Amino acid sequence: MGRPRMFDESAVLDAAAAEFRVRGFANTSTEQLCEAADVRRSSLYNTFVSKDELFVRALEHYIDTIRERQTALLTDDGLRGADRLRALVDLVVAEEQAAVRRGHAAGCMVVQSFMDPALRERDERVARLLDRDLRERTALLAGAIRAGRADGSIPAGIDPHDGALLVSTVVSGIRVTAQAGVDTETLRRVALAGLHALLG
Repeated sequence: MGRPRMFDESAVLDAAAAEFRVRGFANTSTEQLCEAADVRRSSLYNTFVSKDELFVRALEHYIDTIRERQTALLTDDGLRGADRLRALVDLVVAEEQAAVRRGHAAGCMVVQSFMDPALRERDERVARLLDRDLRERTALLAGAIRAGRADGSIPAGIDPHDGALLVSTVVSGIRVTAQAGVDTETLRRVALAGLHALLG
């Protein structure tokens, strides 16, 4: 008799997030999730109980993973504030480049979830995760903008909170526009144009 397959919960959450971020909750089937995670349906439900529970866990995992990567860039004291924002754009565009090689845009679980208000009503945990993510992401970006104002790479008149919302909007726009098949060089050029008021 063969040995039972080890169940790597983190790997399953990564695989689930990769499906949800492209297709959204409603358009992602359990069969797609099992295939992407390479697990049986029974194993999936024994661990996560339901698709709804898996979605919430995957969203939390996705937000934490993305935040860790972005925090490293946006708090890098070796970079000027404006360069931190450019590095963020490069990070997002690189994710889109990698996704194109797999035949689709990278997508974003947060953007997908905001675009589906029923998800917030369906489970208050989704609303709490999205609200927390927006607060923390805005604070992180505002910190990079303050650093840029201090080092002279971002104009002193830029309001950090407003600037942070602008960067979030541009990044979300990259995600949505990539779904339409726009090439990554154009995405980067348009994103930097959108941030021109911040980056000069």
